[in-house]
Amino acid sequence: MYLFKRVDQLREFLSSARTNNRTVGFIPTMGALHDGHLSLIKRSLAENQVTVASIFVNPTQFNEASDLQKYPRTPGKDLELLAKVGCTVAFLPEVSDMYPPELDTTLSLDFGGLDQSMEGEKRPGHFDGVAQVVKRLLDIVSPEFLYMGQKDYQQQLIVRSMVQQLNISTTVITVPTVREADGLAMSSRNVRLTPELREGATILHQTLEGAREKLSQGESIDRIEKWAIQALSQPKFQPEYFTIANADTLQPIPANDPLPERIVACTAVWADDVRLIDNLMLAGQL
Repeated sequence: MYLFKRVDQLREFLSSARTNNRTVGFIPTMGALHDGHLSLIKRSLAENQVTVASIFVNPTQFNEASDLQKYPRTPGKDLELLAKVGCTVAFLPEVSDMYPPELDTTLSLDFGGLDQSMEGEKRPGHFDGVAQVVKRLLDIVSPEFLYMGQKDYQQQLIVRSMVQQLNISTTVITVPTVREADGLAMSSRNVRLTPELREGATILHQTLEGAREKLSQGESIDRIEKWAIQALSQPKFQPEYFTIANADTLQPIPANDPLPERIVACTAVWADDVRLIDNLMLAGQL
């Protein structure tokens, strides 16, 4: 596996690697890698000749300085995992190289409401930072394929919108969420859970599954959302939101309208001081 820390070095390598129609798959990460990340790497390795994974804790997408400081950083372990699965290139840039003062990387895009609810409402400016860093990384790597995880459902919709609006010639591929045996979605934040919180965190997936069952039985979305908030309100667990929406637009589904073909439920829950997110398709395919 090749390791690059500078933009010019990576670009030079990729320029020479793009021979005989070889395709590049790219997975942007903030490190603290787990099997969910590795599933994206493996998918890219199966579909491309070159796979690039970046590890960069992006400061522009954090609302709280304390959250940025607490974000787990395990570069040594991360590189071992990437090498073990056969990743072609690991890219670990510095902030100064990602955001040089002479380069304006800010974006002004209209996401058509995708950024207004859920994570966008609770974390103002978060998706501006996500779009900024992904655009910068795409400019550097120029991959044919970008692999993202379903767990960050709203985020992958934002990135799809950005790619479309800016006519970027990269195809976004969303890979299903990888879960622990008890259903908890794999996340870099899980390492911060105490054993008690880790055991209780299964309530997220259980509630999402319960919502899917209730919807299939014809229960109203309003009633399901209220039930879910109550179900998630456990000792040391405080739900921030539980939203059922059109899976393509993230708009609410009016009570008297026919149900869309694709429906998603998304939730964010505080487990003590650790914020967990998850989602599940309630109708239709990913």
